Amino acid sequence: MQSEIRYFNLTFHKQHKDKVLNSYFPYILRKSKSAQEENKTLKLYSLNRDHARRFGLDSWHWITFNHPATLDTLAMEAELKKMIIEDLERFVKRKDYYRRVGKAWKRGYLLYGPPGTGKSSLIAAMSNYLNFDIYDLELSAVHSNSELRRVLLSTGNRSILVVEDIDCSLELEDRQAQPTTVNVLKPLRPMQVTLSGLLNFLDGLWSSCGDERIIVFTTNHKDRLDPAVLRPGRMDVHIYMSYCTPCGFDTLAANYLGITDHPLIYEIKEIMQNVRVTPADVGEQLLKNEDPEIALKGLLQFLNAKLIEGCESQAS
Repeated sequence: MQSEIRYFNLTFHKQHKDKVLNSYFPYILRKSKSAQEENKTLKLYSLNRDHARRFGLDSWHWITFNHPATLDTLAMEAELKKMIIEDLERFVKRKDYYRRVGKAWKRGYLLYGPPGTGKSSLIAAMSNYLNFDIYDLELSAVHSNSELRRVLLSTGNRSILVVEDIDCSLELEDRQAQPTTVNVLKPLRPMQVTLSGLLNFLDGLWSSCGDERIIVFTTNHKDRLDPAVLRPGRMDVHIYMSYCTPCGFDTLAANYLGITDHPLIYEIKEIMQNVRVTPADVGEQLLKNEDPEIALKGLLQFLNAKLIEGCESQAS
């Protein structure tokens, strides 16, 4: 049964024509879009299996995305967090600007740093902040540039396209020595996706097919990436996800234990400046007990053991 089409008639004096067309209607459209976004269910998309795509089914399937991460809960420096928020806000407000300067309305982020530093959590927080769906692109599941183009063109606007561990997905070594085999996905196959095929979607002719899109690459090893990936206009913002800092620990202590002050916190921060631990390491220790005193003592023990381990490895 078809839903009823509802409408109303608007009448106005012709002297108000410009105001209605140039102010009132755009206002109504903005309010309508805002209401739709508030009721939107976020989705996490992943690629359908090869045979499903070959038989003409949708390239993507989705599940409801209900990740609890927010920018407030991320364990990172306050200035970095502020920069990310300002950059995201500026991006979504600049549709006319991008059109005026002749650029596709997209933004590229490269998240790099050791495992466990919160790269995936930052992506989830960006999705929640902007109310954007996520498309998780597994490059090894795509077999040719034409298939990659078809898959990417089927992504929606107001979305985040994610390629995690891009250094593991693409064969980037020895570009010039073996031009017929480099920059392709591993393992080798008769038909392959090339690095240029992916990059052409980022800033080539195909980059303009879609609006308000964010592309995120993650890597644990930025130094292994081909310079072509890092070229200006592709990854606009490079964000280093660092080991846990004293500022990051303040956030974790508030998140996990609900505290902002404790005598042991200062001792922990002091040691943390001399030992490499990730936010994931710290979170794992704080999860062991809900009692702040016990949890912090356990973390202190863990950090001291790490410190001794580091000193011994340097001595040897």
